[in-house]
Amino acid sequence: MTQVYARVALIGLGLIASSMAHAMRANGLAGQIVGHAKSAETRATALELGLCDHVYATAAEAVAGADLVVLAVPVGAMAAIAEEIGPHLAPGCTVTDVGSVKQAVIAAVAPYIPEGVQFIPGHPMAGTEYSGPRSGFATLFQNRWWLLTPAPEVDPAALARLQLLLTGMGAKVNLMDPPHHDQVLAVVSHTPHLIAYTMVGVADHLAQVSNSEVIEYSASGFRDFTRIAASDPTMWRDVFLTNKDAVLDILGRFAEELFVLQRAIRMGDGDHLHDYFTRTRAIRRGIIEAGQDTSAPDFGRSPASKPAGAA
Repeated sequence: MTQVYARVALIGLGLIASSMAHAMRANGLAGQIVGHAKSAETRATALELGLCDHVYATAAEAVAGADLVVLAVPVGAMAAIAEEIGPHLAPGCTVTDVGSVKQAVIAAVAPYIPEGVQFIPGHPMAGTEYSGPRSGFATLFQNRWWLLTPAPEVDPAALARLQLLLTGMGAKVNLMDPPHHDQVLAVVSHTPHLIAYTMVGVADHLAQVSNSEVIEYSASGFRDFTRIAASDPTMWRDVFLTNKDAVLDILGRFAEELFVLQRAIRMGDGDHLHDYFTRTRAIRRGIIEAGQDTSAPDFGRSPASKPAGAA
């Protein structure tokens, strides 16, 4: 691949940023990669792993001279970071982010983007339950969607350049309106995570079932709930607080569907249950056909699939 950016600054060095660093290096997409993290331990780890050529103690230092800045911090930290880096962004630079919510990020970041700098909000639809700089790997974005929500006035050349980087890392790119993005993500990601957290919490509070039994006899359904519920608590706290309207809307619809299923079970309505499960099963087939998962047993996952160095 051809180099797309001369200097990329990664602000935050967790799963997504570290995976971007691995992917950019593997494909020769960036001349120099620099980074910033609040934690001295994280900064040292990023240098040890070769994620970055230089790591800085402040975000302002990291973005100086960068032609691409990636904000890879929790949504709740976006405004403070944007305010810090705004005066130090180079003319012609592009700023993007990897947040799971877009309207809140735009409201937090856009006021601090100076004239002559392009802000193109983004969201990679990829991840694992692991976090931190050791959790990243170069193939995380392969065949995964990377959604961009640019404003109508964004420079087309800057948008095309960012898309070239993302496809170079293996992602598929689509453009989306920010409110629509947040509604879609409430359905496919945010509410399922909240349900997983809730189900694991319910199991934890069932006095008649010991923790050892919950762990020892976990069937695949509960096991996958625990995998989802192991995700970064800071990130997900911010997601729910910043996309609360869409999440609450989907939770309301979920409660209505759940009530209908409760009634069918109570009334012994097997036909309704069978028809309902047949329709939902078709969605799983569609996900596999779209290449977003595999039909292999246990979703093709195994204990060995854990990223190297992940806790």
